[in-house]
Amino acid sequence: MSTTETPRIAPALRQLYLVRFGFAVIWAALLFATGSDIGVVSGTLLIVYPLFDVAAALFDLRTSRGTRPAAGLYVNIGLSLLTAIGLAVAVGSGIPDVLRVWGVWAITAGLVQLVVALGRRGMGGQLPMILSGGISVLAGAGFATQASAGDPSLTNLAGYATLGGIFFLVSALRLGRTAKEA
Repeated sequence: MSTTETPRIAPALRQLYLVRFGFAVIWAALLFATGSDIGVVSGTLLIVYPLFDVAAALFDLRTSRGTRPAAGLYVNIGLSLLTAIGLAVAVGSGIPDVLRVWGVWAITAGLVQLVVALGRRGMGGQLPMILSGGISVLAGAGFATQASAGDPSLTNLAGYATLGGIFFLVSALRLGRTAKEA
């Protein structure tokens, strides 16, 4: 990403990352409060999370029109839509299936996030996104493993969302400095 694109894109990404932080923290609190089993509220929350990711990627695409990460954002949109559909089916099957679907999504979306953030590293504020993508891959493998454990739980998804939200917050704060310097 060129330095001439940074002043245009950094403020919008900062705003998006702040919204994503707020959403993740609220979502995690709601899932933690309702996620002891799969009910109407927790099931809806599970499906809403990847749909919110789709909306965020669409906003990102519109904001960063014509820049390198567009292909990765399109892949992310497709993965998140497929995940929402997969979760809609999995919530009827139980927590292990939800964790399997979420785990695959965390792995693939983490890889995409890593690629997009690496493409934007010249903009600044992307180290948290790079770390978040890598951690997402590891967490996804953990969710898939937990699905086969004796007592799988949805509460780890709340922790995952909270950590991801914190990475978005740190990146937003760093992008604020980048935008001012540009």
